[in-house]
Amino acid sequence: MRTPEQILRETRTIAVVGASPDPSRTSNRVMRYLQGAGYRCIPVNPNAGEVLGERCYPSLADLPEPVDLVDVFRRVEYCAGVARQAAAAGAPALWLQLDLRSVEARDVAEAAGMDYVEDACTAVVHRQL
Repeated sequence: MRTPEQILRETRTIAVVGASPDPSRTSNRVMRYLQGAGYRCIPVNPNAGEVLGERCYPSLADLPEPVDLVDVFRRVEYCAGVARQAAAAGAPALWLQLDLRSVEARDVAEAAGMDYVEDACTAVVHRQL
């Protein structure tokens, strides 16, 4: 299992699940930061058409290309479902943002052989690289 730092060093494309077009939302600010750091970010939100200049997709199954990391900004009760979608999409890593912890999501990710991070912010960890 890779460390959070290794995951970010080896990642190029990130699916941002729960990305919001609202600049006051954490998902928007983190996605903006990650874009500025050189990552290709693909927003996933069935209720948005575009986020930060990128077409938004309704689910991970609808993504037009594979991703290296699924970064989750959804309430904890949705995390296991996102983990199942990430596993089905063949994502190599699942990352739950700050204050998100899910035993079920962890179990799904580990059973699928995915790297798993929870309760950590991708932007904060990236700044420490």
